[in-house]
Formats: sequence, C-alpha cells, structure tokens
Amino acid sequence: MIRAAITALATGDPNAVSGNRIAREIGATWGAIKYQFGDIDGFWAAVLRYTADQRGDLPAGIKPDGTLPERVRALIDAMWVGLRLPPSLAIETLRAALPRAQAELERDYPRTAAELASWKPNWDKACQRAFADLGVDPVKVRQVAALIPAAMRGITSERTLGTYGNLDDAREGLVGAIVAYLAS
Repeated sequence: MIRAAITALATGDPNAVSGNRIAREIGATWGAIKYQFGDIDGFWAAVLRYTADQRGDLPAGIKPDGTLPERVRALIDAMWVGLRLPPSLAIETLRAALPRAQAELERDYPRTAAELASWKPNWDKACQRAFADLGVDPVKVRQVAALIPAAMRGITSERTLGTYGNLDDAREGLVGAIVAYLAS
C-alpha cells in the first residue's frame, strides 16, 4: 500500500493524495487502508516514515576524512540526486496538498505533522556529524542545515521548470558559498 502511494504521489498529480484513489489502484478498499493505518493521517504518516527509513542514516556519501568542500559537495550532490527520486517527488506532492499553516497541519494531521517535524532534528544532527571533526561552528552548521534543503528545492524547481541559467554553476556557487561561510 505504501509503495503504491509513493508511486501515485510521485506523478505530481494533486488527485493522487486521495486515499480512495490509491486503494483502487492497488485493488483494495479504503476500509482496508483504514484498518491498516487508522485514517488518512495515519496512512500519510506511514508513507513519510517509510521514505525516511529508506533514506537510511544521513549523511550518505560523506567520507570520514573528507575536506570541508568535499563534505559540502557530498551533501549538495546527495540532494541533487535525491530530490528527483520517486520518494522525494511523492513527499513534495503530499506536502503541497497538506495545510501550510503549522497549527492547522498539527490539528488536522497530527501524526503526519509529527513525522514531518521529526525530520528536521535528524537532518540537523546529520549535518553536525558531517562536520563534527572539522571544528566548524555548530551555529553555522545549524544555519547551513536549514539553508541546504531550501536552496536545493529551488535549484530542483529550476531543473523541473526549465531555466536559462546553468544549474551546475548554481550548485557549484552554493557549495562555494557554504564552504566560505563555514570556514569563516
């Protein structure tokens, strides 16, 4: 059920967030999904948890003896690839359908909101681990941890929508800016 939901959501079709639609696509009933997950909130929380479990321990691809530029590039490159994979596309479709206001999301989809909220501390810790042995200011690492996903979603959006800019230059510029900031 979860993999079918990811496949449906990864299409970007706003109608893919329908639990009934996903049930039909897998040859089940909405009642079967409700039995398994409780409600749509439980289902979406399970989908998000599954995608997080599939990502594994972050940060992937960072060499323990890598330089600061190598580690930053590994984070940027991992997102460059990862944001175009079906689980990430599914997450973006789901997030676009959910309430934007945090209070409304927590009220209407408390389990989904809790799952999404759990990602930030994990990402922050992963970024701290990525740079821990380099003596980088932890406040700067926290700020960079907030910047990277937002910046990479912007670059990915440009890749999806089309651009007149060189996205390889954009990625290299982002790596350079982050390295300069962390090194200062």
